[in-house]
Amino acid sequence: MPAPRPLLLCLSGLDPTGGAGLQADIETAAALGAHALGLVTALTVQDTRNVAEVAPTDAALLERQLRRLLDDVRPQAIKLGLLGSAAQVPVVGRAIDRCRVPVVCDPVLRAGGGAELAGAGLVQALREELLPRLTLLTPNAAEARRLAGTDALEDCGPRLLRAGCANVLVTGGDEPGTEVVNTWFTAGAAPRHFRWPRLPETFHGAGCTLAAAVAALLAGGAALDQAIAQAQAWTHAALAQAIAVGGGRRIPWRRP
Repeated sequence: MPAPRPLLLCLSGLDPTGGAGLQADIETAAALGAHALGLVTALTVQDTRNVAEVAPTDAALLERQLRRLLDDVRPQAIKLGLLGSAAQVPVVGRAIDRCRVPVVCDPVLRAGGGAELAGAGLVQALREELLPRLTLLTPNAAEARRLAGTDALEDCGPRLLRAGCANVLVTGGDEPGTEVVNTWFTAGAAPRHFRWPRLPETFHGAGCTLAAAVAALLAGGAALDQAIAQAQAWTHAALAQAIAVGGGRRIPWRRP
């Protein structure tokens, strides 16, 4: 019998293009040796260019799904992506408290094409109820600014730490420059910068892939610093081999 795979609980939206959301989580987990337990937080109307509509999963239904699933299986880590409504946040918080495992959150607040995906109520609920429960938050620069409430990117990490996050990895893929600079903030240590060559394309699902990669590695027993470094390298390779499935952004090639 093969050895059992670590279990990664994934709560994300469903992206019909396969670039982001739950499909990104499942593919990433499988490529890195984990098994994804997937719950859909929202259905979306989108293509590779932008998101037109988000239809949240009913919070009561999501809670029943989680309760039934967690009565049967125990994940080794949790990955959070798009949450469909503020009403889902306390449901997710209770699941986190029940599991007591590492939690990685990609706070999907805006689509790559610019569509806003989270209203003020959801952002506030994320700040107040989820940030203190996270092992790692992986916002892009725009999401970090919105969650931290400042335009000064260098202040975002410290502010999010003060809001309760244990660790924050601010990604710089959408910032200008010849390099992509990702910065890891953790309490009591100087920020750590990771520099990657900027690839010529734009991508759909890069943030989902990175967060899922960190979570899958944590589920497999990796230390956080190892998971953060390895997940970035693996994601960069997936982006370098990205494929075009439509007329918009390219999709990461998430294979072993």
